[in-house]
Order: sequence, then structure tokens, then C-alpha cells
Amino acid sequence: MKDFILPDADFGTPARRSDKTVTLTIDGTDVTVPEGTSVMRAAAMAGIEIPKLCATDSLEPIGSCRLCMVEIEGRRGTPASCTTPAADGMAVQTQTPKLAKLRRGVMELYISDHPLDCLTCAANGDCQLQDMAGAVGLREVRYTPGANHFEPRQNGEANPRYEARDSSNPYFTYDPSKCIACFRCVRACEEVQGTFALTVEGRGFEARIASGTTDFLSSDCVSCGACVQACPTATLQENAVIEMGTPDRAIVTTCAYCGVGCSFRAEMKGDQLVRMVPWKDGKANRGHSCVKGRFAFGYAAHPDRIRNPMIRETIDQPWREVSWDEALAFTAQRLRAIQAESGTGAIGGITSSRCTNEETFLVQKLIRQVFGNNNVDTCARVCHSPTGYGLKTTFGTSAGTQDFDSVEAADVVLVIGANPTDGHPVFASRLKKRLRQGARLIVADPRRIDLVKGPHVQAAHHLALRPGTNVALLTAMAHVIVTEGLTDSAFIAERCDAEAFADWAAFVSEDHLGPEATEALTGVPADQVRQAARLYATGGNAAIYYGLGVTEHSQGSTTVMAIANLAMATGNIGRPGVGVNPLRGQNNVQGSCDMGSFPHELPGYRHVHDAGTRAIFERLWKVTISDEPGLRIPNMLDAAVDGSFRGLYVQGEDILQSDPDTKHVAAGLAAMDCVIVHDLFLNETANYAHVFLPGSSFLEKDGTFTNAERRLNRVRRVMAPMTGLADWEVTMALANAMGAGWDYAHPSEIMDEIAATTPSFAGVSYGLLDREGSVQWPCNAAAPRGTPVMHEAGFVRGKGLFVITDYVPTDERTGPRFPLLLTTGRILSQYNVGAQTRRTANTAWHGEDRLEIHPHDAETRGIAEGDWVRLASRSGETSLRATLTDRVSPGVVYTTFHHPETQANVVTSDYSDWATNCPEYKVTAVQVALSNGPSDWQEDYAAHARAARRILPAAE
Repeated sequence: MKDFILPDADFGTPARRSDKTVTLTIDGTDVTVPEGTSVMRAAAMAGIEIPKLCATDSLEPIGSCRLCMVEIEGRRGTPASCTTPAADGMAVQTQTPKLAKLRRGVMELYISDHPLDCLTCAANGDCQLQDMAGAVGLREVRYTPGANHFEPRQNGEANPRYEARDSSNPYFTYDPSKCIACFRCVRACEEVQGTFALTVEGRGFEARIASGTTDFLSSDCVSCGACVQACPTATLQENAVIEMGTPDRAIVTTCAYCGVGCSFRAEMKGDQLVRMVPWKDGKANRGHSCVKGRFAFGYAAHPDRIRNPMIRETIDQPWREVSWDEALAFTAQRLRAIQAESGTGAIGGITSSRCTNEETFLVQKLIRQVFGNNNVDTCARVCHSPTGYGLKTTFGTSAGTQDFDSVEAADVVLVIGANPTDGHPVFASRLKKRLRQGARLIVADPRRIDLVKGPHVQAAHHLALRPGTNVALLTAMAHVIVTEGLTDSAFIAERCDAEAFADWAAFVSEDHLGPEATEALTGVPADQVRQAARLYATGGNAAIYYGLGVTEHSQGSTTVMAIANLAMATGNIGRPGVGVNPLRGQNNVQGSCDMGSFPHELPGYRHVHDAGTRAIFERLWKVTISDEPGLRIPNMLDAAVDGSFRGLYVQGEDILQSDPDTKHVAAGLAAMDCVIVHDLFLNETANYAHVFLPGSSFLEKDGTFTNAERRLNRVRRVMAPMTGLADWEVTMALANAMGAGWDYAHPSEIMDEIAATTPSFAGVSYGLLDREGSVQWPCNAAAPRGTPVMHEAGFVRGKGLFVITDYVPTDERTGPRFPLLLTTGRILSQYNVGAQTRRTANTAWHGEDRLEIHPHDAETRGIAEGDWVRLASRSGETSLRATLTDRVSPGVVYTTFHHPETQANVVTSDYSDWATNCPEYKVTAVQVALSNGPSDWQEDYAAHARAARRILPAAE
């Protein structure tokens, strides 16, 4: 999409959905609109602008500003067009002498209590109040100065109505003196975000916006930016705009944080990025955003960015900056030498879930075509690989079933092992909106997440299960559904394998799997399980959304299949409002899996054993592809320790911080002869690297990301790569240094190759994405505009397969030495290993990892709020500060993993999912005790990291 002029069109009120239409006449023009559409929106659809201040099409209208009044034939008065529904045969006048006079009068009242500092105001040129004053023809203000809110002093005394600016939030400023009391910010916080952090204090002339506390930073505000976006004046203004001025052009691109895949307008001034504004036409986010995507893009220009390639002979040496040619030649020579000595399979690579589909495709192609093996893996190994296995087994495809719009049709939502308000906040806002409309919520989580009880949202059931008992809980729910006759017999008979269902139904009907029998195991009262199961089975459209609390277990794949069983048994598949929906963690983790990043699968989830699939790539790439699966990440590290795996190319991942059992990861990396890290920053893995290839941020490249709903969104280059090369160009240069002869001129050519070789992407092209905005795969001749909802007419595998899900306890057990269970997760302001968000002002909310511990467990250990504590397991120990909270149950502790100073994964074990090797992050037996500060291991690690990051001064 090309640059375009700001701003987006604003139709004044939200669109309405209706099968019926009405036709009215506005200023002599006939307009046909869906029934329920406002007169204001109908006029805008006809290209007729009605002045407005309190109305915007992301919010329900309230008709308070009175600028949008119109005259309607046969009706008395001048009704507000934003709150007046269009009617068949209605005749509307938007411009008459009477309306002009009334509107100018309204504007005079606004301006009489507003500072006239337009020339120096940060919103100059981007102010709706300024625009509307011009639109109504205001040329003078007749009111004499009097009581107001914008003068600090009046008559030589302090003005009691004046409030100083609030600059406490690092990203925006609140200036009460410029507020016109349109309440758009309050409504945006309520209707769009669902936080209810803002309110209105006082009435009439005394009305003002308040955050409920002394300032924005200490309030419940989550800095999503909805209030800033809604504000029609400079009352709420981005600090970047205050400092840099208003942008003059915009480029639509896609956020590089979580798996929601929000579309943004990168608003520019020259080659400088001023702000990121959520794109109203983005089909994943529908014009909303979170603090990360909206504001936390400053890492792209952070001083820690490495701009030049670096090499070193051994990892105890300092880095030496070199040219691209020297770095690539050094890398190629080392890798080829390793293969000459130890065999073709002695090297491999890891693709990135933060890079584009095109870049990921090239990395797996590099490994298969140029390295000559299948030793490729991705971060999905440690997050959603069980999703791929479980859903492919039951449904036939390794992805979620719905689009995000589907939640608007859900009547019951089961959230299990996910914390959407922190991990996927924009989806969480959409979910909360549906819950406020009447949908009912079941939460299955050991921790009391925000969705359990929040502003105008409360779960019908919170199943606070013990960590590691997901399978037992879901099987108990299935027991209730089957034994009480709540299955959808017609759906099962038509859509599912009859024999598999009969076996499964007999299995889950066994008494020892019922809620009463498993209550002691799961910790969830049997009556709660029964009520939740009945609600899911009988409450209407029922959708399941799950996260890493499902997959990161020794039975992660089993749990995914248990979820699929529930959905099939109740017929909650194949239409809007239902489905099985994995909430993917990173921006392109779905895409990295789609592109063939697993060692046993080629692009499109086709096994390397399949000769026909191999032949497609062999003809194109002119090589023979091995039919043997390669090494997974844990296998690579094990083989490195025993000396048979010696070289690794890591693009955009930090396995030393993100993977379990940190000491084992470090040992594996240290044993290798050539570790190549391709990233923005010298991350933790780079401590053991021999080559550092500087990466490019999402702002510096073209490509696509695939989000959690299978949606391909365009990533568009906003600025030139700071290193001179985009990531796809770096991978191509490395391949060519090893003799590949690739000649791609643009990422669109890579997508063309993906489409030509991968059936589910056969219809995808940049041209299609530019026309449609985005599409969801499969996108091919059968679905030329993509597939929002999967399995509508039948499952990809044919008949849905029920799988028996026996509960098998994890080998990680508590005991006298380690009596507590540790589980881990994310927090709103930080992302993954924190490499990006730690280099932004988001640290104002979360500057360190903390250990959540129940007050009872803390009391028995003499631990007070903020104390340093030692967190120890069978694998290792670390120290961090404690936070006392009843969000966790007694016997359970919780922490995040965003900060390398903590290295929380030093305590996690090497236990993993039986099918995929996905680590069991969510169940680790630990002990917690008071500590004096960082552990000896942390101090040693910090010293090693400092030494490993030395860079020699550039040669003169």
C-alpha cells in the first residue's frame, strides 16, 4: 500500500449490520444504507460531511456536542444526526441558514473556554476543534472573558479551575486546559479497551476528565492509546508529536509483537517515524492497539542496535567489526569446514518467529538446499508445537479454526491456560466487549487472571486447577458432557469418525475420570466442573481460546487433543462464534510453522517422508532433499555436547534466555565451533556466538506476517535498513557465499515461490494482499479470498478424529525439598525475552521480573513484600524480589521471564511434551527462601555476559 494523506475517513458512528436496508434523501441525494445506520453515517457514505466533535465511528454516539444537528422534513427541531437512525423516505437537510447559525453558536461556546494558542499547539493541523471552527464559518467569539479552565491565573490569583498538565505517562501528555468535555476518551476506554480507567468528575461547566488517581501513570490506564486516538484536540497528545510535530504521510504495516497481528499506520515525517496509529481497516484489530504496538517502537533506533557485522575466532575474544563480505566469507568457510570434518548433518539453523514469512522460508531453504539437511527448528518448538501436532491429528490442519471477528458471535467462551489481557490485549478487549454484551466466560487457570473479575466482566466459573492437571480437568468435563447426554449427536454422526467417537465416549464415561473422582487431583470442586461443562455444552455458540498454559506441559499435545474432543463432541466447530483458537505468542510464530520450520515438515505441514512433496522442491531447488527428519532444538544441543553437532545459524531468537534449563543450553552453545546470531542486539545467545549478523526491524523491510487466526498481513518498509540489508537479503547473501546462486530482487518473489510450492498459499500474492488488506489461509482456487472459518463443510482430514486422552502425571514432582510449583507467563508491558520492550519506556511499568507468592506461603517463610528471595529447583537457582498476592493459590508461585538478569529458565527442567519436545515451563517443583540479593550464579553470568559483549574499537 502506497503512502497516503492523513487522516482515515471517519463516518461518525459505527457501521450497522442488517439484512434490511432503508433509502433516504440527504441534501437531495438518495442514499441506501443498512437499517439502524445513523443519519450522520448515511451522509458520510454519500460524501456529505456533517460537523461533529463528540462523534467518531469507533464509539457509540451520545449526541452531546450538538454540532451535528440537522433538519428533517416533517419533524420539529434540529435533532442530532449521530443519534438519529435513518428511516425509509426520510428527507434530511444538513446545510441551512438556521443550522449554520446554531452551529456557530455552539462553536462560540466551545471556544470561549479554550486557549487560542493554535499556532504553538501540538495539534495544530491535526485538531478537529480547529477544523470544525472552520467548517461552521466561525469568525468571532462574542463572549467576554470570564470563568474558564485554561488560564493559570485570573485577576492576579490562582485560577481554581485550572489544572496543570499531567506528563507522568512516558508516551502521552494530558492537558486539561484543552479539554472540551466531549467524553470521547472516557467512552473509548470503556467501549473499545474495556478498562474503565477514566471517568467524568463534576457536571456541566465543572465537568472534567479524571483518571481516578493523582496521575495517569499510577492509574488503571493500560496505555493502549485509545483515549489519545479518540481525543479531537490536544488534550491527550502523544509526546512524540509534541516533540517532533505532526506527521505528513503514513504507511500501513503490521505490528511485530504478539500473535494478534494488529495493522498500523506508521505515520512519518520525512524518514522519521513519529507515531504508530492503529489502522481502522485492520481486520485483526479493527482500529485498536495495546501499549506495545502503539508506543513501544523506540527499540528500533536504540543505541544498543548493532549496525555492523562482527566476528571472532573464539567466544572468549572481543568482537571485531568487519564488512559484510568478510563476515559472510568467514561464516561460509567455517560452516563448510565443519561439514567437511563432521558430515553434512553437523550444522543446522533456527528460524525466527519475529521475522517475516519470506525470511523464514529462506532460512529453511538455506538449511535444506544449501546445508543439505533437515536440521531446522523454530521457537514454536518451545511454545505451540503441541498445537500443530494436536490439531493436525484431530482436525487435519495445524492451526486455529476462526477469525477474531468470530468472538462477536460467541455465547460461551472457555479460556484455558491463557492470559489474554496481558499476552494478547487487543483480542482481550474484543472478548471483554462481547462479555459485557452478555456472553458467559469460563476460565481454567491456576492463577486468577484479570478476566476472572474486572470492570463489568466476571467469569461464570474460575476453575483454579493445579498446574499439570489440564488433561484430567478436560476429561472430567467430557465425562459430564457424555454421561449427561449433552453431545451433538447429529454433528458427530455427520462429521466425525464413528468408531473413534465410540471408543472415546466409552473411555471418558468411566467413573474414575469423573469430576468427583478427579477433584483431589485437579483441586477443582466437582460441582464447578459439572456446571462449567454444562454451560459449555448447552450455552449456545461455545468457543475455546488457549495459550501456553496448555501447550507447555509434558502432556501439551494431549491437552490440545482433549480441547478438540470437547469442541467436536458439542458440535462447536465450523461456524462463527465457536472453534478451537490457539493464542499464538509471537507475531509470526504461526507463519514460521507454516513455512516449514520444523525438522520433519516442509512448507505447508507436509512431512519430509512424502516423496511427492519433496519432488516439488527438488525440481525447483535442483537438490535432493533428505527424507529423514532433522534435529529438534533439544537434539541439536544434546548433539553439540557430545561433539557431533558443531554449527548453528540462529535468526531472530534468543534460545539462551527463552529455552529451558539454561545451563544445558549454555553448555550446548559453548561446545559448538560456529554459532551465528542474526539479530538486532547482542542478546544472551550472542554470548556464545562467533559471528554476529546485524538484523533489521519490522520497520525496515517488506514481507508478510501470519497471525494466530492464519491471517497474512503485509509488512511494509517504512525506512531504510540501518545495517544496509534487510534480513532476507542477509540470508540470501549467506546462501550465496556458500554457493547457492539465489537472485531474489524483492520479497514478493519469495512469496511467489511459496505460493507455487505450497497448496494452502497458492492464491497468495502481494497484489491480492494490497487489494484485500489481508487474507487467511487456505487461500487458493477453492477459496480465492481466503478462509475466515475452517472446517465449515468438513474437516481437512475428512472425518474429525476423537483421541483418547489418558492423564499421565508429569515426572516433575513436589516433595520436602521442593514443595511449591512454579508456573511462568507474561505481563502486558513486556514481550517475550524483553529484547525489544526493555529498550523502551515500557520499563516504567515492569522493570524487573518478580515472584508472585501467596501470603500464606510467604508468611511461613518470613517473606515480606519486596524481599529478595532465592528460587531454587532441581535444575538451578536464581534470586528475585517477591510480590505477595492471592492471584496465585497456596502452593503455587509465578514469575515472568522478560529480564535476563533473572534468567528464570535456569530453574526450569528438561521435561517436555511427549510428542513434540515442547518444554514443560508451566510445572517446576521449587523452593522459595529469603535471599540477600542476586545469586552467585547470576553474578557469574553477568560477568560472563559483560566479557562476551566486548567490541574492539573500530580501526582508524
